Amino acid sequence: MAKEPVQEVNFDGLIGPTHNYSGLSWGNLASLDNRHAVSNPRQAALEGLAKMKALADLGYPQGILPPHERPFIPALRKIGFTGDDAKILRDAGKLDPVLVAKVSSASAMWAANAATVTGSAESGDGRVHFTPANLQTAFHRSLEHPTTGRILRAIFSDEGRFAHHDALPSSPEFSDEGAANHTRLSASPSGPGIGLFVYGRSGTDAPGQPPIRFPARQTLEASRAIARQHGIREEHRVFARQNPVAIDGGVFHNDVICVGTGPVLFYHELAFAEEEAVLEELSSKLGAGIFKPICVPKQAVSLQDAVQSYLFNSQLLQADDGFVLAVPVECRENPNVWNYLAELVNPAGPITAVDVFDVKQSMRNGGGPACLRLRVPLTDAERATVARGVMLNDSLHEVLSGWVRAHYRDRLTPRDLAAPSLLDESRAALDELTGLLGLGPIYDFQL
Repeated sequence: MAKEPVQEVNFDGLIGPTHNYSGLSWGNLASLDNRHAVSNPRQAALEGLAKMKALADLGYPQGILPPHERPFIPALRKIGFTGDDAKILRDAGKLDPVLVAKVSSASAMWAANAATVTGSAESGDGRVHFTPANLQTAFHRSLEHPTTGRILRAIFSDEGRFAHHDALPSSPEFSDEGAANHTRLSASPSGPGIGLFVYGRSGTDAPGQPPIRFPARQTLEASRAIARQHGIREEHRVFARQNPVAIDGGVFHNDVICVGTGPVLFYHELAFAEEEAVLEELSSKLGAGIFKPICVPKQAVSLQDAVQSYLFNSQLLQADDGFVLAVPVECRENPNVWNYLAELVNPAGPITAVDVFDVKQSMRNGGGPACLRLRVPLTDAERATVARGVMLNDSLHEVLSGWVRAHYRDRLTPRDLAAPSLLDESRAALDELTGLLGLGPIYDFQL
C-alpha cells in the first residue's frame, strides 16, 4: 500500500506587541550587540507577515502561531510580587527593570524553538508528535512552554492524528531548545524521514570541556528523550554533536549553521564535531546516492560571516526543479556570503534559486527567517484537521496586517515595558487575535 505524500508546512510565529531589544540571550551576538536599542514592534510584525505572504503566494502552505501574553504577570506573582496587575508591574519595574524585560520578552516569535516535531511516517504510533521545548537555559524563555503547549493543542486538536507531550523536566541535564536543533531529512515525499538531532553537550562530558565562551544549550539526553517519547526507531534518527568552536563563535543553535530538507543538508564546515561520521550515517539511512550534502568551506564563508549574515538561518524550500534558499537581506549585504551564493546557485540543482527577505527587526534581536518558523510535516489528511483559522490566505493576511497597525506601537524601549498601559494594550490585542484565528481562550488572562 502506497504511503500518503508528506508536505512540510511552515508555522511562523507572529511577532508580539512587546518586541524589544533587551539583550537577554547570552551567546546570541545580535541580541547582545543591539541591547537597549529602540525597537519597532509594528514593523517587526509586518515584516514577518510579509515573509509568510510571499511564501504562501509561491505555493507553500503557511500557518501562524500567535504571540504569547507579555508582560507575563503570573511569573511575577510566582516570585513574590503581590497586588493587582498594574501594581505588580510598577513594583517590579522599580525594583528590577531587567526582570520586567525578561517577563516582557517577545521571544516566542522564534517558533523554531517552540517544539520538536516528528512526522507520522517516523513516529511509533503513526501520529504527528509535538514536544514543547523547556528552554530552561534562560528564564525569559523557560516561561514559554505551557502557553506553547496550549497553542499547539488548539491548532492540532485531532487526537487520532496528533500526539502532544509535556515539555521535558526543566533541568540542565534535559535542556531542550526545540526544532532549532532538529532537522528532518527524507529520501522522497512519500517515504519516512530521518530526524537529525544536534546537541551541544552531554552529561558524560568531562568538567571544563568546551565550549568555553558561551553555553551549549541542547543536551544529548534531551534529544534522546524526545526520540523515545515520539517512538522514533533507530533507522529514523541520527544524533550529532555540534562543534564547540561554532558555539563559542555565536552559533547558539544548530539552525544558525545548518539547514536541511528533503535529501539536502546545507551546512558550514564547522557545524559538526565529527562531520565525516555524521554524513556517513545520514547517507546510510537515507540511501546510497540519495543524500545531498552541501558543505560551505570556511575559506569561502568564515564562521564570523555565517553568524553575521545568518546564511544558514534560511529556509530551504523544495520546488519543482530543485530547492530555493530563502535568505535574510543581510546575506546580500555581506560580500563574501553573496559571492558564495552566486556561485552556489545552479539550474541543475540542488539549489536552483535564492530569494531575499527583509526581517531586520527580528535579525537585530538574533533571529532570521528560519528562527521564525516551526516546520510540521503533514499529509493532506492531517492538514485537513488543522485549525482552519491559522492558515494564511490573502484575506487573513489583510486582516492581520490591519490588526497589527491598530494595536502595535512603532517605537518601544526597554524602559517602556513596566508601564501598565502596555500590558493593557497587549492583552486587548491578543484577546481580539484569538477570535480572529478561531482558537478560543489560550492565554492565562483569558483563562
